[in-house]
Amino acid sequence: MTVQGTPEERAGIAWVRLGRRSVLLGAAAGVGALALGAHTANAAAAFFKGADISWAPQMEAHGYTWKNAAGQSQDLLTILQGYGINAIRLRTFVNPSGSATDGHCSINEVAALAKRVRDAGMAIMLDYMFGDTWNSVGVQNPPAAWKNMSYSQMLSAMNSYVNQTMTVMKNNNVLPAWVQIGNEINSGICRPVGSVSNPAQMTGLLNAAYNQVKQVSPNTTVCIHLAQPQKYDSMQTFFSRYAGNGGKWDMSVFSSYGSASVAAGIVGNMKKIADAYRKPFLQSEFGGPVSKVAATRASLAAYLDALRSTGGQGLFYWEPEGYSPFTGYANVAWDAATRRPTAIMDGFR
Repeated sequence: MTVQGTPEERAGIAWVRLGRRSVLLGAAAGVGALALGAHTANAAAAFFKGADISWAPQMEAHGYTWKNAAGQSQDLLTILQGYGINAIRLRTFVNPSGSATDGHCSINEVAALAKRVRDAGMAIMLDYMFGDTWNSVGVQNPPAAWKNMSYSQMLSAMNSYVNQTMTVMKNNNVLPAWVQIGNEINSGICRPVGSVSNPAQMTGLLNAAYNQVKQVSPNTTVCIHLAQPQKYDSMQTFFSRYAGNGGKWDMSVFSSYGSASVAAGIVGNMKKIADAYRKPFLQSEFGGPVSKVAATRASLAAYLDALRSTGGQGLFYWEPEGYSPFTGYANVAWDAATRRPTAIMDGFR
């Protein structure tokens, strides 16, 4: 998700995404095998309906609960499974703050939530932010501890960090089916050292992350994640520079928050990138206004249809479980008054 707010209107998309920094904290004032460490071949055989629910533990810590469509209080994962959700995406920050909305998500917290996901028989995607808080298409800040490092120092830090965090996942028996090495990295990672304008260093850092993921978990599918796939030229710029410098990845994944009318075209661009570099693809972020239930449900269904018809391997809804006053983020799929899922979630069916 684009934290600083990447208005989709820049590309002619009708919906505007709210930046993650605008969230408001109120309460504080066959898939089972994949969850244990998926084989790429197995992952390729299925279509995944997913959700990123990284806010859930902090919502629970501040007293938030969820009800199913019938109004019965129920575990969030159980409710999601009722809509066919079979995969969960979890982000991790390097040295996060204690902010309930913009922090937490340390690797130990992620592993604890991943155990619940595993026990529910759902596949796990791990999203490395490579920052202490949000990184996105417009913002790629290194962790504070890495800020003044040279390229060689940052390369060492990257190797150590990814190896250590993947080892935590391994030791907790929650190796992910997929790992994103960076979040919406159109402009690179850990800028300016790993900027896309310095493709050799960007590639070196990402390859270090790739190699460490594979060292700990050889069967995990390692993903490159870009936003705004409607901007095909921008995607091609990134991938041509990354591939041209020997970049390694197993799958291309994308964020898109567009309306139903543009879904087929946007997924078509994802497919073009997938074909150009001979990598499978999926949509790792989707969302739409909770205030426009029918339109968002239609958009979700349109993306799912387009992905299935072009060979895409799945779609993840970004934080559908969030609701106010925990967050002011408006692209959730839950009703704040009733604590029930809105009809948006029916788009998964």
